[in-house]
Amino acid sequence: MTTKKVTFEQQIARLEEIVAVLEKGDVQLGDSLSLFEEGTKLIAACSKQLDQAEQQVVQLTKGPDGAPAEQPFACSEEDEDE
Repeated sequence: MTTKKVTFEQQIARLEEIVAVLEKGDVQLGDSLSLFEEGTKLIAACSKQLDQAEQQVVQLTKGPDGAPAEQPFACSEEDEDE
């Protein structure tokens, strides 16, 4: 059995769908609980992915001594023209 990898963006889109359905308020209690559980799992997965991305950025910005070096965010030339 293969597991399809769901992207961060797909997880956020599904979470938005769940929120919209729950906010509507016309879902049965059992279904609401299932959707809520799915949403909390999505939040945990997204949070984990964001934490991993942050750690990767920290690793990429380490200074010569191995300690994280704070660097200003460099704007692209396109951003500067606006």
